[in-house]
Amino acid sequence: MVGRDTQDRVPRHVAVIMDGNGRWARRRAMPRHAGHRAGVKSARRVVEACGRSGVEVLTLFAFSSENWNRPPSEVGALMRLFLEGLEREVDDLHKNGVRVRFIGDRSCLAGSLVSRMEDAERLTAGNTGLVLVIAVAYGGRWDILQATRVLAEDLAAGRLEADGITEGEFASRLALHGLPDPDLLIRTGGESRISNFLLWNLAYTECYFTPCLWPDFNERELAAAMSSFAGAERRYGLTPDQIETPGLAGA
Repeated sequence: MVGRDTQDRVPRHVAVIMDGNGRWARRRAMPRHAGHRAGVKSARRVVEACGRSGVEVLTLFAFSSENWNRPPSEVGALMRLFLEGLEREVDDLHKNGVRVRFIGDRSCLAGSLVSRMEDAERLTAGNTGLVLVIAVAYGGRWDILQATRVLAEDLAAGRLEADGITEGEFASRLALHGLPDPDLLIRTGGESRISNFLLWNLAYTECYFTPCLWPDFNERELAAAMSSFAGAERRYGLTPDQIETPGLAGA
């Protein structure tokens, strides 16, 4: 990406850790699932805003591998909400040219949910607008581990030689294969960590942390994150002089 036009300040790929639903509900003396429902509305706003602004890929961290440790009642409510959201939103996403893709360990999910996820992917597969990636039962360590297993299988089967293992070969076996790495990571809710999200892919991502709770995240908040990204100098290990004078990059 070093050669990308420095005047182009819209991130190709935005990733979001949607944090703060429970606290949003608690401050209003509401059950946690009410916060999650409010968070769905924020997700819809962000999808629409990213589509309008020219973002190519939006990845939303909907449910992490660690979230299984939450109270069973909350996990159940989240799964029901996710299924309802798929049934309600996918047709509109399709009409707007959005291509939907899911990443995560599907073996942990109910068959009915996996079936709806696959239906959504098939329905929108030919769309050419925004790519919406939804991470469900996803963890960055899981992602790296499953890629390593696939790589080991290819080595054992003779499909790949040890000296053929490159960063590109490894990345092609990760969940986000075929998509650009995130340019901008947004985390709401006030925490300043990536919480086992896209560990490989976030190596050179600009991070934007905001205290805004996810249900309150709107177009104005997104614009602030985009503005922060626009002001960042992305050097990828180069010096400022090399960025200003591209010919120096090979020096």
